[in-house]
Amino acid sequence: MATEHELNATSYIQHHLTFKAQAVGDHPFWTLYVDSLVVGLVLGVVATALLWWVVRGATSGVPNKRQAFVELLFGFVDDQVKGIFHGKRDFIAPTALTVLVWVLLMNAMDFLPADIMAWILTHVFHQEEFRIVPTADVNTTFALSISVLLLSIYFAIAVKGLRGWIHELFCAPFGAHPVLWPFNFLFNMVEYISKPLSHSLRLYGNMYAGEIIFLLLWLWAATSLSGAFFGAILGVGWSIFHILIVVLQAYIFMMLTIVYISMAQESH
Repeated sequence: MATEHELNATSYIQHHLTFKAQAVGDHPFWTLYVDSLVVGLVLGVVATALLWWVVRGATSGVPNKRQAFVELLFGFVDDQVKGIFHGKRDFIAPTALTVLVWVLLMNAMDFLPADIMAWILTHVFHQEEFRIVPTADVNTTFALSISVLLLSIYFAIAVKGLRGWIHELFCAPFGAHPVLWPFNFLFNMVEYISKPLSHSLRLYGNMYAGEIIFLLLWLWAATSLSGAFFGAILGVGWSIFHILIVVLQAYIFMMLTIVYISMAQESH
């Protein structure tokens, strides 16, 4: 019996953690995770539509509640950018706001009940394998962090020029002597690689762990009446605590985006 329950528990968790994957070609690297792409795209459209809706209804007089909320949000993000980024904020501030809202919405998908969403996806959309938390997919967080890395390189070249950026890549921080070029290059490569790694894995790890804990609590709740009671209590407690994680991880991802782009424009 213990083996049977263990297998049931394992299959339950595996079912909720299986992606809707679509192979492109013969190589396994070229695989599209349809669920992450679809949910991320839909939430991106929703975030854009919400901000557009607020801006469209903005007035120069006394703001309504939704306009006041967005103005406070934009003012908060702009203050964060102003304290870190010392160049023109015409692009960085809207980018930071977009990152914050988009990542926050993707994180918040973790609050949707896993079993109810699985039933809807199975019986309504006929999708047996479909995960609805894009940021619990390392491919999503890596795509976001690599986009930030590319932006950082773009701004570094825009400020220093291509020649200046390449010179810094090989001549800093140890010096411009040709003997030191390989060491400078390796040191800078470590920095360029570690940034997207830490940027992506921090968000992914927190959201994936949160998803696992939710599944374990619902699995416990299905074992017995006492399990349902304590599982429900702990589930409510974890949901409240998870609100902080969802918001905090979106904020951290936004702040690191600002910091990395700002660092790219500085000289060693």
